[in-house]
Amino acid sequence: MDPQFAQTLWLTLKLAVSTTVILVVIGLPFAYWVAYTKVRIKPLIEALVSMPMVLPPSVIGYYMLVIYSPRNWFGDWLGRAFDVRLAFSFEGILIASVIFSLPFMVQPLHNGLRALPDSLREASYTLGKSKMITFFRVLLPNIKPSVITAVALTFAHSIGEFGIVLMVGGNMPGETRVASIAIYDEVQALNFDAANQYALILFLISLVLLTTIYSVNKKYDTWRMM
Repeated sequence: MDPQFAQTLWLTLKLAVSTTVILVVIGLPFAYWVAYTKVRIKPLIEALVSMPMVLPPSVIGYYMLVIYSPRNWFGDWLGRAFDVRLAFSFEGILIASVIFSLPFMVQPLHNGLRALPDSLREASYTLGKSKMITFFRVLLPNIKPSVITAVALTFAHSIGEFGIVLMVGGNMPGETRVASIAIYDEVQALNFDAANQYALILFLISLVLLTTIYSVNKKYDTWRMM
């Protein structure tokens, strides 16, 4: 196997796994908060979370570059305080990927939680259980299909990201060159065999993940009807 091919696939997998793990940690408590909070700005928060689903990746990528720039106070502070440069780095595309994939994690979890009857939480609270125990011991086990859907969609979306990764990270082999960018490069170079190898792998991964989602949801629906 071509070392550069393997390196690109490894970097793609590393980005997708890292993004998914971070969003599981962030998304679970955030989805719970969004599902049950009654603050007045909740519609605004939901709109901001959903923005990556409707905005072109270049828009988010542009603002990420502005934030990362040494001319911006945040980018300048990172450079002076920690000697960190996020633009055109793996860390930079990881942060961008987390932001861009956030709705794919939060929305399935949010929908799963809102579909549960309020009596589940109320019964748990009546028995003296805390919010944390109620969430992990009562609510979470009842939204397993939503959790699996959220994880699979986030991973599949992260592994196929193109626009925002190209904007924020450029095309640096071994650092920011992921499979989706490699496909574009190989097609531009008329190297269709290499492009087909990358594309086929991404296609198969997406197919397996989506098949898993539909299979789990079908089994769960069958179990609920019994």
